[in-house]
Amino acid sequence: MKLVRIFIALLIAIISVIYFASPALAFCGFYVAKADTKLYNQASQVIIARNGDRNILTMANDYQGDVKDFALVVPVPVVLEKEQVHVGESKIIERLDGFSAPRLVEYFDPDPCTPPPVFDGVFNAAPAPASPIGRGAREEALGVTIEAQFTVGEYDIVILSAKESNGLETWLKQNNYRIPSGASRLLQPYIRQGMKFFVAKVNLAEFEKAGYQLLRPLQMAYESPRFMLPIRLGMVNSKSEQDLLVYILSPQGQAEVTNYRTVQIPSDAEIPLFVKEEFSNFYKAMFKTSYQREGKKVAFLEYAWNMAWCDPCAAEPLTNEELKKAGVFWLNPNQPNNVFITRLHVRYTANKFPEDLIFQETGNTQQFQGRYILRHPFTGEMNCDAGKNYQKLLPARFEEEAQTLAKLTGWKIQNIRRKMDISESQPENWWSNIWQ
Repeated sequence: MKLVRIFIALLIAIISVIYFASPALAFCGFYVAKADTKLYNQASQVIIARNGDRNILTMANDYQGDVKDFALVVPVPVVLEKEQVHVGESKIIERLDGFSAPRLVEYFDPDPCTPPPVFDGVFNAAPAPASPIGRGAREEALGVTIEAQFTVGEYDIVILSAKESNGLETWLKQNNYRIPSGASRLLQPYIRQGMKFFVAKVNLAEFEKAGYQLLRPLQMAYESPRFMLPIRLGMVNSKSEQDLLVYILSPQGQAEVTNYRTVQIPSDAEIPLFVKEEFSNFYKAMFKTSYQREGKKVAFLEYAWNMAWCDPCAAEPLTNEELKKAGVFWLNPNQPNNVFITRLHVRYTANKFPEDLIFQETGNTQQFQGRYILRHPFTGEMNCDAGKNYQKLLPARFEEEAQTLAKLTGWKIQNIRRKMDISESQPENWWSNIWQ
């Protein structure tokens, strides 16, 4: 018997987890690395495009295994009809991830002996926006009702309602789903709230006919005053920490979690140059340290920005056509892009985040990005007084960078100092401070 991987996904999302029986340049710096979802072994991704009570939710299907074993169960607030469900493109989630990922940037110190250019009173303009079944009696006895069933793309979808969790669990088992231990207890709160259950399997004939190699994202459109994301079902079989990335697209401004703290990830820190070769290890260590320091019950803000531009850019801003594919339904072709992205990163386990995530939109358009800075010292000749003073200040700067890195990551300061190759960072006439 093969253990089917936990699938975290949705709306409302995230997750259902089911086992199935069966064997660019910006100013003087530039972006050099990003902390996208490739850093994590288990990272679920959800896009929520929301304006008022209208939502389009996209969930990444990162399922690995035989597609015949794929199954997804997700609580949803309303009965969805076929026209409200769509199959999206994986590339769009990758584009949002790449655009909003925390990034490492490089800057190069100017020649301290050359006076800075005189300001001519003209600012460079910000970059322009990118262009654009027939078992009714048995189901009734279990208190389960099939509200709708249809096929969309390669997915067979059933929308269920239930009166009690044991009946829903029994129905799922009778239809060849093996529900993990504890699922019935976690289903009950959703039933009490009157939520429905979105159940999806792969239609093998459609999948093979289409010739796809991987499952595509599922998207759903719905109206609901509830702005939330159920994550408790995804904890049923969670034996380790799981990462969730939520990309919230809004015409207003930042979104935040209301029932847990929303905290900005540490940012704008100058760190040693060697981190360029170890950015993946750096970001994972930094996130873990922040997660432990904040008490774990937090949602980290990794990015908040108007999607018409970026500085520095980890990827080009999405075009209007790409934004539409991500679920943005309020774009006006005759007006500038009015899409604001909030990237929230949540790490949770079975004994943390006992409540689903509740969000709210705000009018806060303050921009934020997880950004980590490598500042290269000037290495040319410096025969002026300013150059000599600049060189005297470098050792203290390097030590400050080392201390910052140790605080962010928990790495030992001795190891950091050992890795910092100071000689390569010093000016070519490194002996000048000794023989003055």
